Amino acid sequence: MPAKRTTQHPDTLKLRRVAIDTYRENVAYLHRECVIYRAEGFQALSKIEISANGNTVLAVLNVVDDASIVTPDELGLSEQAFTQMGVAQGSLVKVAHAEPPRSMDAVRRKITGERLTAEDFHAITQDIASNRYSKMEMAAFLVASGQTGLDREEILHLTHAMLESGDRLNWHEALVADKHCIGGIPGNRTSMLVVPIVAAHGMLIPKTSSRAITSPAGTADTMEVLARVDLPPEALHSIVRSQRGCLAWGGTARLAPVDDVLISVERPLGIDSQGQLVASILAKKMAAGSTHLLIDIPAGPSAKVRHMREALQLRKLFEFVGDRLGLHLEVIITDGRQPVGRGIGPVLEARDVMQVLENDPQAPADLRQKALRLAGRVLEFDPDIRGGFGYAIARDILDSGRALAKMNAIIEAQGRQTTQPVPGHLTYEVTSEQDGVITGIDNFLLARLARMAGAPMDKGAGVDLFKKLGDPVEKGEALYRVHAEFNADFNFAHALTQERGSGYTVGTAEGVPQFYGEL
Repeated sequence: MPAKRTTQHPDTLKLRRVAIDTYRENVAYLHRECVIYRAEGFQALSKIEISANGNTVLAVLNVVDDASIVTPDELGLSEQAFTQMGVAQGSLVKVAHAEPPRSMDAVRRKITGERLTAEDFHAITQDIASNRYSKMEMAAFLVASGQTGLDREEILHLTHAMLESGDRLNWHEALVADKHCIGGIPGNRTSMLVVPIVAAHGMLIPKTSSRAITSPAGTADTMEVLARVDLPPEALHSIVRSQRGCLAWGGTARLAPVDDVLISVERPLGIDSQGQLVASILAKKMAAGSTHLLIDIPAGPSAKVRHMREALQLRKLFEFVGDRLGLHLEVIITDGRQPVGRGIGPVLEARDVMQVLENDPQAPADLRQKALRLAGRVLEFDPDIRGGFGYAIARDILDSGRALAKMNAIIEAQGRQTTQPVPGHLTYEVTSEQDGVITGIDNFLLARLARMAGAPMDKGAGVDLFKKLGDPVEKGEALYRVHAEFNADFNFAHALTQERGSGYTVGTAEGVPQFYGEL
């Protein structure tokens, strides 16, 4: 009987760094002719476990046929996965099938409409934090939560689970203030005014913000026009201690990291359920050390929240979860019928903010007024300030120049930008097609237009508004100007306005929609 032939399969591969940003998803690359790939029966998009020197990383497998990416004796890892692996390129690694996340059982139960427990949410978030979920599995969790809904107890459990997934800041003070807007309104840069006003009063307000994901600019993008925002944690603490506030990017701190991963899946799918929204915001704010929080819910026909009943329902959810977390929380419903200020895009929004701080006669009155109202409400968290007196104190701090001085001090402490970007040099104006009064402005379309023009990646790109609700307009008069820095973006933006129109509605004064909220 002839001897049985055996093939000795190597059990290790050489690690290779593949310079691809897979945005919060660990991805591994194996060549189709890799002996281990063929022997183990791996499939594309399956989960694999990579180990070396006691370190283990889980990743989604991509199979390649190009040896310039990885050769048959190599394992490639995307940028995030390579960093997590923590070993040098060329090191020997072992590859094995990854066990499916056990918490997927809970996700499947949620898909059928079952109510999940605190233990279920904890297991799900821990598996996500450990990279055991693929983006498809996370999408299943998000869709199930959105379609079947989360009751208020489930939202509380999810918030707790997200909060426990990362680090928490402790400022060792009894009152740490913050203010957050749920988003959806272009140009709404009130945080860059509230922070210097409140900090000038002496209250602690460490504002860590995200960069824009689907909007033309986040607070961090706009502040970056003026100062450095990517601060290491030690520098952040030092600045907050000395200035009583900051306006920084929160990405350098590991605060509720599961939320960041889920957002990376939510945004492309256009998922933004109330339960996920509440859990996301409150987990982040609690992790950042906030004790007192003001939530801004803009409501309007083209805002994220379109009806007052929806805004009131959302406010009740925030108040319930905030109360159970021991957070002093107030929610205010504001006017979301149109953009706030004149600029949409980092440079144009920074211009509006500085005009308000400098008490410039040309400063947008709506941005100034809204910021003062919000700052006044935050100041009233101070037990020494009587209810109703916050607005006058905020106005005095702004009018006296103290807010401007504090903003300049924060800018210097964070690192003032040595070069100031300017509005994009490629421009075109969109004009009215008839006489009348502005009766509607599409927030979503104008935000999309600013992004098509290049914002927020190109700081000078965006939209400069000339007309707001209730303003008279004549046929042929400019409604706004679009700024771009590159021809391709200019052409994309121009094509959008030709296809979708101006985003403005012109009618009679009686057609201007009324707002029945608080601000």
